Amino acid sequence: MQIFMWMESRSSFQASAADQAAKLDLIIKVDGIANAELHFEQLSHRASQKAACLPLLHSYAKERELGKAEALLAKINNMGFIVNPHPFNEIMKLYAATGQFKKVISVVRHMKRNKVPLNVLSYNLWMNACGEVSDIASLEMTYKEMIVDKNVEPGWSTYCTLANIYTRSGLVDKAFTALRIAENKLSIKKRLGYSFVMTNYAALGDKEGVLRLWEFSKRVGGKIPCANYMSVISCLVKLGDIPEAEGVFRTWESQCWKYDIRVPNILLAAHMRNGCMDKVELLLFHALKKGANPNYKTWEILMEGWVKSKQMDKAVEAMKKCLSMLKHCIWRPSPEILLAIAEYYEELQNFDDAKRFVKVLRRLHLMNMHLYKSFVRMHITGKRTTPNILKMMAKDGIEPDEEIRLLLIKQI
Repeated sequence: MQIFMWMESRSSFQASAADQAAKLDLIIKVDGIANAELHFEQLSHRASQKAACLPLLHSYAKERELGKAEALLAKINNMGFIVNPHPFNEIMKLYAATGQFKKVISVVRHMKRNKVPLNVLSYNLWMNACGEVSDIASLEMTYKEMIVDKNVEPGWSTYCTLANIYTRSGLVDKAFTALRIAENKLSIKKRLGYSFVMTNYAALGDKEGVLRLWEFSKRVGGKIPCANYMSVISCLVKLGDIPEAEGVFRTWESQCWKYDIRVPNILLAAHMRNGCMDKVELLLFHALKKGANPNYKTWEILMEGWVKSKQMDKAVEAMKKCLSMLKHCIWRPSPEILLAIAEYYEELQNFDDAKRFVKVLRRLHLMNMHLYKSFVRMHITGKRTTPNILKMMAKDGIEPDEEIRLLLIKQI
């Protein structure tokens, strides 16, 4: 952004429409959407407005600002700016993300009425919407229309979309046919796409397909990214082949230059779900020795496993480490885990830790009715006076029910 401002200060610099689009994109990333909106309104040249509207629309879609996205699309449509599918694709992605699949289909109809050409992404979004509303006939009509469109070349993503819809609809043979075509569309120079095809084979329970794609992906030049290892390990875990997944994990471990905790997290979760907390602890200890830094997901896995195995002292320690990380992310622990810990404090009559627990949860807006009930029951059993629970609940925006009112009356 500083370089851009320096360039603008030079009298010889004339910003093009593409420059203005790049600048608005930078403003969004550095100063936020509000400042980007102000900058967009100040653009005087139509060419600059036309170029800059797409990054603004993309930001609305990313942040799920549906009202703003619809208003901007209508505005640029009325100004005659839309001559390609990109703005419509952004709004379709937003409708899909918010579960409004019939609106996706309506957008396509609008594009066709106004002779706006569709690209591969437009068709893929359209097909996915058909699948989501369980309209297989329309899905296949859309696909047929796509393959006769001379301006469009279906790639692996199209056939993965088809395979995913067919799998969800129980049309297994059609799903396998689509995946075979997807395989043939994959590049021998880029790994993009291999993980998607593998994931679709895993959804069909086809381990041979997963391993075949994994071997093919290794032939692509360059270092295999961590994300690809995570993908194949996740697929093998889903298929129930933990030994094979562990073998891939060991290969990654022998080649990685940075120990990414997200990779062992997949196996930690698998062992936890299988009730093997001894394996979870051994793998975590091993990862820590290798230099891994546990993240919130690591502690969530440990919390859940230790709660299930009734090792509540360990679950509490994991919870404390997990809660300390929440200011850095949007993830939140499950209400079930929080309630299990609250009830553990209740059983032990551990008032000091329970109060600290409630204080932290309130600050993070994680308190709920069940947690308050446990807190009140603890005070009743311990014959202690509770703080002003109704006032606390009101501040947290929680409406008390009849049960908690009766509990509070008992304490009087």
